[in-house]
Amino acid sequence: MTSFPFSFFLFGCRSILLSHLNTYNLYYKGGALQLRHREEEGEMIIEGLLNVFWGVRRPIRLQMEDEKEAGHYSRPIKSLQRREGRAHLAGEEQQDSTLSDRIARAKSDVGGRRISGRRLGIRRVRRNRCSFNGHFYNHKTAVFTPAFGSVTNVRVNSCMTTAQVMRVLLNKFKIENSPDEFSLYIVHTSGERHRLKPKDHPLALRVLRGPCEQVSKMFLMETDQVEEVTYDVAQYIKFELPVLQSFIAKLQEEEEREMQKLKKRYRLSHTLYILEAFEIIMCPHFFSVPLFPVISGTLICNESSRNTCGL
Repeated sequence: MTSFPFSFFLFGCRSILLSHLNTYNLYYKGGALQLRHREEEGEMIIEGLLNVFWGVRRPIRLQMEDEKEAGHYSRPIKSLQRREGRAHLAGEEQQDSTLSDRIARAKSDVGGRRISGRRLGIRRVRRNRCSFNGHFYNHKTAVFTPAFGSVTNVRVNSCMTTAQVMRVLLNKFKIENSPDEFSLYIVHTSGERHRLKPKDHPLALRVLRGPCEQVSKMFLMETDQVEEVTYDVAQYIKFELPVLQSFIAKLQEEEEREMQKLKKRYRLSHTLYILEAFEIIMCPHFFSVPLFPVISGTLICNESSRNTCGL
C-alpha cells in the first residue's frame, strides 16, 4: 500500500483531496459520518468521525470505573433521604390525626421511592457492567472481547497519525492494553490486507480510498497475530482447495518443462564446447609452431600460429 507523507495532503494534491472529500460527504449526505474541513495557518484540516472495525482475537483488559458509577447515583439517594427527614419532622408537629395519617402515607411513599430509586440505580450499574458498548464483558476478570467485525467510531482529524488515532480509540473505551499491541489495517473484500505505518494519517487515507466500506474497511488488530496480504496473494485466498491444488499441479508441470529446456540447452552448449576444444587439439601445427614464442623475455603471439589454428 502506498504511504503518503502529510505534506502530500496539505500542498501538492489539495485539489485531489477536496474532490475525494466532496465524494465522501455526498455518500454520507445527512449522516453523522460527514466530514468538515477548515483552513488553519494555510493548511487544510479535515475532521469528523472515523469508523474502525474490531478485529482482535484476544480479550482486552479494561479499567474499572466503580467509583464514578457509585457517585453518579449517590446524589439522588441523599436528596430522597433529606425529603424523608423533612416529612418526619412535619409529622411530629401536626396534632390532627387525619393530617398525621396523610403525612405518614406521604412518608411511606417517599420511603418507597427511595428504595425503588436505589434499586433502580443498582440495576443501572449492573446493566452498565454487563455490557460494554454492546460487547461481551466479564466483570470478574475486567476483560471484554469485541465481536469480530463490529464497528465503533472515534472523532479525529487529518493531522492525527496512526499512533494517535489508536490512543484515542483505546482511551475512549478505557482499555489498559498498550497501543503497541495493536495496529490499524486496511482490509479489502478481496482479502488484501495492509498495515498502516505509525506516521500515516488514517482519516486522510480513508477519504482517498473512498467512503464505501463494502470495498475496504479499517480494522484494529493485534500486530503479532496478523500478517499483511499482498494483491497477488489475495487473488487466490477465496478459491476452494481443489482449485488451488490444480493451480499447483499446473505450475509444477510448467516448472518441469522449463527445467527440461534448460537441461537440453546446457547439454548442447557443453557438446559444442567439447567439439571446439577437440578441433584445436587436432590442428596439425598445434605442436610444431609455438603459439607464444619468447623474444627478449617478452611473450609475443605468432601471427602464423594464430592463422593456422584459427585463433
